[in-house]
Amino acid sequence: MKYLIGFVRIFVGVLFIISGFIKLNDPVGFSFKLEEYFSPSVLNMPVFEPHALTISLIVVIFEVLLGVLLILGIQRKFTLWSLLLMIVFFTFLTFYSAYFNKVTDCGCFGDAIKLTPWESFSKDVLLLVLILLLFYGKEYITPLFRPFINKILVVFSLVASIVYAYYVLNHLPVIDFRPYEIGKNIEEGMSIPENAPKPIYEYAWKFKVDGEEQVIVTNGDYPTVEGEFIGVETEEIQKGYEPPVHDFTIEQEGEDFAGSLLQETKLVMVIAYDLRKANLEVFSDVKKVTETAKEKGYKVIGMSASGPEQTEVLVEKYDLGFEFYFTDQTTLKTIVRSNPGILVLEKGTITQKVHYNDLDVLTFE
Repeated sequence: MKYLIGFVRIFVGVLFIISGFIKLNDPVGFSFKLEEYFSPSVLNMPVFEPHALTISLIVVIFEVLLGVLLILGIQRKFTLWSLLLMIVFFTFLTFYSAYFNKVTDCGCFGDAIKLTPWESFSKDVLLLVLILLLFYGKEYITPLFRPFINKILVVFSLVASIVYAYYVLNHLPVIDFRPYEIGKNIEEGMSIPENAPKPIYEYAWKFKVDGEEQVIVTNGDYPTVEGEFIGVETEEIQKGYEPPVHDFTIEQEGEDFAGSLLQETKLVMVIAYDLRKANLEVFSDVKKVTETAKEKGYKVIGMSASGPEQTEVLVEKYDLGFEFYFTDQTTLKTIVRSNPGILVLEKGTITQKVHYNDLDVLTFE
């Protein structure tokens, strides 16, 4: 039992640290996931949506610290009860998401590891069992080092987490797990391999035969039945291949210009997913940067999910020398964790990507 508890203690602690660090690397992305959970269509708790980023930071830092405390074997009662309450809550959340098909990705491991709702729920059930096992063998959880060293390690973990969070919030995630990282080609990310798995659908055909309703299930073929056709219900039983980049368009007046714009040798994208939430003051600096880019032969475009009435006011107020195109808000949030942010592309390949605090590091050749 002693060795089993020792193994489980390290395993659970490391898993919490890894999970927390991945989300700590991208707290803005985790806050978007929390907003999705708080939305009226899921948990219907809109009062928490404006505080999603703050909640995100508290949760991920606490998650990292719990992992550290468990491995060090200190504050045993507090650590075990905190782990239990947290995993019970997450187990409920992932079950709710999976059963009602509300949130397709829990965000447990950010964009690094994508889990389906049922995979997330299974993972949480396993962790719940392991944490209950730790409760059963709690007497075997003893401090790893002397009290002074343990305190130093906890304080270091807390300070390091806060400093790291501050850095990524004011710049960009240090590790980019998304399909829009520097070096990736957007068009290649949208392509589907020839031998990619196709989605499989199940069709439930309803007929009235001799006055009674019958249901015949097929994978697509219309059944041969002597009776009156009532209707059909379709269910996707196996997902097909989904390219890393999807729902990517660059539209103006209903026309998609993504194909032609991604062929530009020199292209600068100014991305602001929602101008109501954007730091508008930095657009004076954006103007300077984009004017320099245009002098160097770059085509400059704006991309936003905000309507023309907002983008036109912005262009006029800051005398921006470029037009805005419409792109899906979720896509823009995925591309860059900055509002606004700037990308530099060469024939669809991302060569530079910066937060608005780092506009001065952009180079144009």
